[in-house]
Amino acid sequence: MFVDQVTIKVAAGNGGNGIVAFRREKYIDKGGPAGGDGGHGGSVVFTVDEGLSTLLDLRFSKVIQAQHGENGMAKNCHGKNSDDLIVRVPVGTVIYNADTGKVIADLTDVKGRKVIAQGGRGGRGNARFATPRNTAPELAENGELGQKLTIRAELKLLADVGLVGFPSVGKSTLISVVSAAKPKIADYHFTTLVPNLGVVGVPDGRSFVMADLPGLIEGASTGTGLGHQFLRHIERTRVILHVIDMSGSEGRDPYTDFVTINNELAQYKYKLMERPQVIVANKMDLPDAEENLIAFKEQLFAGKTEEEIEEIHVIPISSATRMGIDELLYKAADYLAKTPEFPLYDEEDMEQAVVYKFEPEEAQFVINKAEDGIFTVTGSAIDRILHQTNFDQEASVQRFARTLRHLGVDEELRLLGVVDGDIVRVKEFEFEFKE
Repeated sequence: MFVDQVTIKVAAGNGGNGIVAFRREKYIDKGGPAGGDGGHGGSVVFTVDEGLSTLLDLRFSKVIQAQHGENGMAKNCHGKNSDDLIVRVPVGTVIYNADTGKVIADLTDVKGRKVIAQGGRGGRGNARFATPRNTAPELAENGELGQKLTIRAELKLLADVGLVGFPSVGKSTLISVVSAAKPKIADYHFTTLVPNLGVVGVPDGRSFVMADLPGLIEGASTGTGLGHQFLRHIERTRVILHVIDMSGSEGRDPYTDFVTINNELAQYKYKLMERPQVIVANKMDLPDAEENLIAFKEQLFAGKTEEEIEEIHVIPISSATRMGIDELLYKAADYLAKTPEFPLYDEEDMEQAVVYKFEPEEAQFVINKAEDGIFTVTGSAIDRILHQTNFDQEASVQRFARTLRHLGVDEELRLLGVVDGDIVRVKEFEFEFKE
């Protein structure tokens, strides 16, 4: 089964908790704090596997969850770090943030690797909080939360040349003639249900990768027919071969077909009409093809200057007899030699995977006053600090209060009119404000 798009949730592992412990060993005087740090949570990492050609392995995965880090232990023993969760995908896979639409990763390299969700850092044990003024701290941190997000993975084939055209114009037959690809070929529409890739060898020794895309029809760019499902696979191509049934065997007019498909390409994103396009007049061995080709060129060249006509390449071929095949391959290879890659994304479209860091100067929070007079404090920075606080430890609770004060929460509350005795709610916890 060919699967080229999936939407799944990914969750990195949380960091393990640090602990409070003290050395109590015989013959060791004043052992001091010995609580170890928690281990780091595993990250979710996507990597390229050349042996894959579809996203089928992800099709039935609802959530990809990495392991959490282990808690710290006594005697300053560090909790075990969890291994990263490796997710293997085909080359050409693009990872989007499903909520923002931003591109997180474009895995076009056979050695491509990208951290999609960063694992949480392990919490510090009480040994890390010892100071000359506080030699026996009863304070430890919980581990940080791992990143969680919903992603959309899309496979966009890595092909140099793309074949486009209406159903049954001979695209599959053409790629079967010029490469070792074995697509399904039959005398009915939409025989090709998945894109086919083939490595094409040019007689002069050059080579390139060709993609046969399922037939387009009018309205494909807006979701009509099968072709719209596979337009994404032409985005990476540098040269387009526009295959037309010049015999009109399907009862359609060749020039109308040409205009219709180009309109669909023009309406699709990524400026497909800026790519070099070779018009492939196929099925020239059939009756009426010669007359139709003459009429096609008359309509195509009407109103154009000689310079514009020189830039248009119409190559008559017959896949059945191999007429014109070599000329077509030479022209495609010549275009590839001078056509650079087309960038798919601007910098503003790219999104970097978030690495959680505790940076008070950049932390944000929001305070709202409910109708019942309770002040509610929310924000991603508040959530992280809250998660790292062990409310069973008095010292940890005091540190939580100091951190909120350092962030400016107390000052903001005063500006909103808080007074002694007012209730401040942070998630499920409620505190009484005191000056």
